[in-house]
Amino acid sequence: MNASGLFGCLALPWISHLDVSNLILGLELPEQSILQPGWDYLLQYYQAELRSPLFPVIISISTYFLMVTIYTVLDLLAPSWPSLNRYRLHPDRPVTWENIWTTLGLTAYNHLMYIFPAAVGQWLWRPPIPLPPDAPSLMSFLLGILGCTILFDFQYYLWHLLHHRVAWLYRTFHVVHHQYLQPFSLVTQYLSAWELISVGFWTTVDPVLLQCHCLTSWAFMMFTICIAAEDHCGYDFPWSLHRLVPFGLWGGPPKHDAHHRMPGTNFAPFFSHWDWLAGTHLVPTSTEDTSVTEDLKWRNDK
Repeated sequence: MNASGLFGCLALPWISHLDVSNLILGLELPEQSILQPGWDYLLQYYQAELRSPLFPVIISISTYFLMVTIYTVLDLLAPSWPSLNRYRLHPDRPVTWENIWTTLGLTAYNHLMYIFPAAVGQWLWRPPIPLPPDAPSLMSFLLGILGCTILFDFQYYLWHLLHHRVAWLYRTFHVVHHQYLQPFSLVTQYLSAWELISVGFWTTVDPVLLQCHCLTSWAFMMFTICIAAEDHCGYDFPWSLHRLVPFGLWGGPPKHDAHHRMPGTNFAPFFSHWDWLAGTHLVPTSTEDTSVTEDLKWRNDK
C-alpha cells in the first residue's frame, strides 16, 4: 500500500483543532495535548522534511520494507528453527528464494514504473505541505486512526468483493495477487499497478474526509501498511492483533490465508463484521490439501 504516499497530505487545509473526543464523548481534556512536545520537536528540527511532498512516500516505502524484511528473515530462519516454524500457518511449505525474488521483482517494478515517477511529479509541482502548530489531542489521534480504519475497512470490503464477483476485474487486475495459495509478507504488494494505486488512494483520502491532523494521517498510513504485511505474513503468533481483539472481530493472518486458499471468503482487510453480515466469513480450522483443491477448482471455474 505504498501508493498511499502518492496522495499523502493533500493540499487541503488540515483542521488541527477538531477535537473528536469532545464532539463524540463530551470529555474535558487538557488544553495542551500530551503529543505536543513531540510535535514541537518535529516542527523545530524536521519541519522542512515534514513539509516535503515526498515525506508520505518515504515513510510508506520505509515502513513497508521494514516490515517485509523482518518477516522475510523469519521465513528464512523458520525451516531450521522449530520453535519459530511452529507458528507458521503452513510449516511444511517453506518460503523459497524463488518466491522472494519473484514477489520482490514485481514490487520493485511497480515502484520504479509508477511510484517513483508520481513521487518526482509531486516533488516538482506541489508546494510544501502546511503544518499546523498544534498537535492533536491523544484521544483525537486514536479516534482518528480508528475512524479511518473503520471507513477504509468498509471501502476495501466492497472494492475487494467487486474484484472477485466481476470476472473481468478478477482476470484483469486481481488474479495477480492470488497466484500464491499460501501468502507470505512479500505477497502484500504482489499486485497489479491498478490495485496498488487504488488502495493507496483510499488510505490517503480517508483522513482528509474525516478531517484528521496530518500526524494522525501519517500514523494511519503506517498502521495500514503494518497490518497488511501482518495479514500476509503467514504466521499466527500469540501476540498477533487478531488474538488481542476480542470476539473474533479482527481478521488477521489465518483468515486472510483462508481467503487466498478459498477466495470466496474473508474479503475485509481488518474487521470481520462485514463478512459476518454478508455471509462471506470463514474461520479456518485446518490447512489441508482439500482446501487447496477447492481453491484450484474455483479458479478454473472463473
